[in-house]
Amino acid sequence: MKVLVTGSSGFLGSSVVPGLVDGGHEVVATDVREPASPTPGAVHVRMDVRERHTVDRVVGEHRPEVVVHLASIVTPGRDSDRALERAVDVDGSRHVLDACRAHGVRRIVVSSSGAAYGYHADNPVPLTEEDPLRGNVEFAYADHKRQVEEMLAAERVRTPELEQVVLRIETILGERVDNQITRLWAGRFILRLAGAESPFVLVWDEDVVRTVVAAVTSPATGAFNVAGEGTVTVPQIARALGKRTLVVPEPLLRGALAAGKRLGLTAYGPEQTVFLAHRPVLDASRLRELGVEVAPTAEVLRRYAEVVRGR
Repeated sequence: MKVLVTGSSGFLGSSVVPGLVDGGHEVVATDVREPASPTPGAVHVRMDVRERHTVDRVVGEHRPEVVVHLASIVTPGRDSDRALERAVDVDGSRHVLDACRAHGVRRIVVSSSGAAYGYHADNPVPLTEEDPLRGNVEFAYADHKRQVEEMLAAERVRTPELEQVVLRIETILGERVDNQITRLWAGRFILRLAGAESPFVLVWDEDVVRTVVAAVTSPATGAFNVAGEGTVTVPQIARALGKRTLVVPEPLLRGALAAGKRLGLTAYGPEQTVFLAHRPVLDASRLRELGVEVAPTAEVLRRYAEVVRGR
């Protein structure tokens, strides 16, 4: 099939595009800039999802049967702000959806996140695809993913002929992963909030890529949690990585983060204690409908520990 990928030069896209090419698909890889190392066999096109007219023009010119929408700001850089992140995550998704409807795209595969469920003390354990998406207004990524999923739900009513596969992906680990979680684990100690379980659900990056590629051709539609089975605790993570835990009372950490944010010493504010304390635990058993099996969380941690030791 002809498949158009947004965010093709990002962390996921740079692996998904070769995977689709290897699968025999005709791939149009789009991103805000040309990749440093283009994928042989793919057509690379500049497309900024923030530009409605550009998205409409590129989708109209190439007429893909399937769009894989990966463009998003997961780990903001120093120059990022809430307006930019919304423009890419929310407005960009609106532009892509509008172009899919206008040009008769048959299926859209969207990378969402477990963060869309939100970091809440009363989250069900585990969360299934039928549980409500509550996000967190204080976390741009979680809030934006919730808004995008609400947009997708409205589009299912407006354009039922546009098939949707929505992948709610949990914490990704892998050989070249650099995200907020891996940075949290990079120091001499791994932070642990006193009295908080903070269970982590993990998924290996190559398993995520296989899931995205499978979603292009699978007859299944709907939302799918993407995560390894089981959870690991902060002490288990520390032992696997050969580190010690630093147990900090929540009020103390909240005060330290508030002061650090005010003085410009950290990009993270006191709301991060909620992010650490109330990790969403996903039930990903429905992934079998896509014909995909992923490594359990404990195995993902073991593989990542090997990577860290190898460094």
